[in-house]
Amino acid sequence: METNQRQSSFLREGNTLEIHLPIVFNTMEVSKDWNRFLDHLKKDLPRNISIHANDLKEADSSGISFLKLVRLECESRKIQFTLFGLDEKFQYRLNITNDDSKKYKEQLADALRKSEQIGKLTIDSLLEFKYLVTFTGELTVSFWRSFLHPSKIRWKDSFRVAESMGVNAFPIIAMIGFLLGLIMSFQSAIPMRRFGAEIFVANLVGLSLFRELGPLMTAFILSGRSGSAFAAELGTMKVSEEIDALTTMGLPPVQFLIIPRLVASLIVTPLLTIVFNLFGLIGGAVVLVSFGFPLVTFVNQVNIAVGLSDILGGLLKSYFFGMIIASIGCYRGLKTASGAGAVGESTTSAVVGSIILVSILDGIFSVLYFYLRI
Repeated sequence: METNQRQSSFLREGNTLEIHLPIVFNTMEVSKDWNRFLDHLKKDLPRNISIHANDLKEADSSGISFLKLVRLECESRKIQFTLFGLDEKFQYRLNITNDDSKKYKEQLADALRKSEQIGKLTIDSLLEFKYLVTFTGELTVSFWRSFLHPSKIRWKDSFRVAESMGVNAFPIIAMIGFLLGLIMSFQSAIPMRRFGAEIFVANLVGLSLFRELGPLMTAFILSGRSGSAFAAELGTMKVSEEIDALTTMGLPPVQFLIIPRLVASLIVTPLLTIVFNLFGLIGGAVVLVSFGFPLVTFVNQVNIAVGLSDILGGLLKSYFFGMIIASIGCYRGLKTASGAGAVGESTTSAVVGSIILVSILDGIFSVLYFYLRI
């Protein structure tokens, strides 16, 4: 069949509608052909629609959109759609307008050679490492400069963050500490009761809280509560270009935004650890008192089992845990990309990264304390 080179031709044969595209398919032709296409659908709905693009040499975005809309219309009406003879350059433009982004990403990933993927991953890792080293160095210099000159610290912002991070977190820290002490005491008292050793539950609870669980659980809670808040706050500022505005005005973001949060975290985390330990002991005491032991016996056992080195060792851990939580939260906030979901991704990575690094550092402290016999 010969087609008109200047305009599209529509041929209906039974249940099949054939559309032959012209050499040039632009906005003017598309508007006419779309109305003709809809008229054919209204008259008698075909079962098969085929578009022949063998003669197509030039097409603008409206021509590509026509192909996409015809395909979508066929899918919605359950009509078999076939496209013949489309040039590769037009096929590529049609693919990038495809609504199935997941399928397109899979095709794009398959198109990349393994060497390209490895190279891209290597470059991204090196850039991430470079940014991390730069951030760590700038944060270290700013922190020691603030330590030597406390007047440079924005204490008003630090106290505001400390209130949000510490005072407002007091109820949840106290509740989880109490429940952990209660559960740990009850679960350990049941097997110890068979040997008449319930009194040593106080030793177990005291050592576990002060040396390990108190600092670790407090850090986990603050990672999810405060670390995510730091990442969300700075991430929102990054997306709205407020951080760029600070840099333009000559105000370093690290000194202006991160140091107050770091100082607040270093102050609050050890204090919340003490609160967690205290309420954990109260929970353990409740269990032993319910088993018939006097409260003074529980206190004496804790005094015997827990030494000053255990208390200070746990507080030293919490100090470094607080530093990690604030640093990772602020780092992820500053690394926030543009886009609607960027802040959420930064928040998630801040929480996960903080928990992982806190766990690793806790393991390092455990090995260090073992060899130092602390």
